[in-house]
Amino acid sequence: MQETKRILIVDDEEINLEFFEVMLANLGFDVIKATNGLEALETVRKRKPDLIVLDNIMPKLTGWEVTRILKTDPEYAEYSDIPIIMFSALDDVKDKVEGLELGAEDYITKPFNFSEVLARIRAVLRNHELVRQIERRDLRLDKTDEMLEELDEGARELADQLLALREGPPDAVRTEKALGKLDALRLCIASYKAETERLKTEETALEALKYGVRKGTA
Repeated sequence: MQETKRILIVDDEEINLEFFEVMLANLGFDVIKATNGLEALETVRKRKPDLIVLDNIMPKLTGWEVTRILKTDPEYAEYSDIPIIMFSALDDVKDKVEGLELGAEDYITKPFNFSEVLARIRAVLRNHELVRQIERRDLRLDKTDEMLEELDEGARELADQLLALREGPPDAVRTEKALGKLDALRLCIASYKAETERLKTEETALEALKYGVRKGTA
């Protein structure tokens, strides 16, 4: 079952908030709203949205300031990976560049077409999910490397024990240790196989997601 994405809309114009809430909620998104930059930061802490759609010109804190805080302030480090789409009536290239350089994923100029906004929202969410899955895969690959090192070390220890048993007199204690190490190796191998299957499954999901990005599907 696909996870419902939570989108925070930040705008000081109530008509825009209501418009986005109605349109996005009807498409299955969980919509939350904020009317200024300070409220947006509080809402991010409380609800941790999957995406922020952020007006630039607002009271208390501008969209640029909110973006800078979320992307660079250590106090908000756990929220820094939340993607941001900024929108503004300012159509100056300098404003767009500043927003993107602060860390926003996209910048839309008012007046906007909702179909375009929706397409950009879906594209940003897909790309963000793709990055998250790649990061999780990389962590699992690192874990798999650790497991392989443990497996290699265990195999060397077992080989040493078996060699000692072969060259020396019968020894029940050594035999039990060798059998215990063999059992540990079997468990390690079983864990490694399971992790490999998980990685294969995740790779399939990644390919499907990348295909969706290329095709532009939701």
